[in-house]
Amino acid sequence: MNNQERRYDIDWLRVLAMFSVFLFHCARYFDHDGWHVKNPQLSLGFSVFVGILVQWIMPIFFVLSGMSSRFALNFRSGGQYLGERFKRLFIPLVFGIFILIPPQVYIERFTNDQFSGSFLQFFPHYFDGWYGFSGNFAWMGLHLWFLLILFLFSLLTLPLLLTFKREGANRQLKRLSSFFEMSGVILLLAIPLALMEFLFHPDGLGQRNFGGWNVFVYLVFFLFGYLLASDERYKRSLEKQRVIFLALAAITTLVGFYLRRSGAYPSFGGLDYFWLSLLRTFNSWVWILAILGLGSRHLTFRNRLLKYANVAVLPFYILHQSVIVVFGFIFIDWSAALMLKYLVLSTVSFITIMLIYELLVKRFGPLRFLFGMKRKK
Repeated sequence: MNNQERRYDIDWLRVLAMFSVFLFHCARYFDHDGWHVKNPQLSLGFSVFVGILVQWIMPIFFVLSGMSSRFALNFRSGGQYLGERFKRLFIPLVFGIFILIPPQVYIERFTNDQFSGSFLQFFPHYFDGWYGFSGNFAWMGLHLWFLLILFLFSLLTLPLLLTFKREGANRQLKRLSSFFEMSGVILLLAIPLALMEFLFHPDGLGQRNFGGWNVFVYLVFFLFGYLLASDERYKRSLEKQRVIFLALAAITTLVGFYLRRSGAYPSFGGLDYFWLSLLRTFNSWVWILAILGLGSRHLTFRNRLLKYANVAVLPFYILHQSVIVVFGFIFIDWSAALMLKYLVLSTVSFITIMLIYELLVKRFGPLRFLFGMKRKK
């Protein structure tokens, strides 16, 4: 996007989504599901908070990435697009795997009585086997899996995205936007998402270890993001229907929690599981539509905060979970009220991340490169 066409609402939503991921991972310290380090006392309230965010937090990143891909390919060639993705995604991923992620794996092994000793003693064992397969080497980068998946999506979908740039294909996209701008019709896009959720077994190819969804669902979200950025009519339509989408998101969230609490979740396969898949993906989709509509309506401005945060958002993402896990490990024996502990954990982690960014990452060229930042002008 050039300066005249730039969608500041997309920039704002990326920054706000990143801050939501930060709060989400701080809450993972207290919820009832497994994580790299856990507080001795867990909380149903934090489990509910995590359950709501997991429905839309990573899907919206893929939607925003798909939209950004559309804008990037408007003025970049395929080679320039892949080169930019390599520097922004793959290099930080490799740097994180070897430098930032080992402390997380050490803390996980230490707190689960799978290793005793110092971090320096553990580090050679970091390369023993593959994480997720009874080993330690975090090949996907733990929380940096998003960079890996997005880089692969960028490679795999580029021929298709370049095809969409051609005049004939672009005309078809315009016709499609005429159909989807009609009230409520865009909700039908939940069906392909439901099929991706329904067709792949959650213990096989449909594993939900990456942010609560399988990679096939994320691929559809990514392509939907590209579609939504292909015509201005989508923006206007989402703004017009944003309140309806928000109401649908709230209602389907309550229905989902009721089914979970009542134990009515069906197992994989069969018609019941399809309806559950449709409910789950429909809920995620209407959350995203509501957020996009609210953003394009209310976040169309630019200020100093956005200018600063838009540059810092990627380094912040790369750093955040490692810092949270380290402080969670430090605070593990502190007996305090859960909300107080959450506030302290999130505040101290946020300040530390920003100090590392301001004093180190931002100021040194090699670190800027390793964290996917552009050269300092």
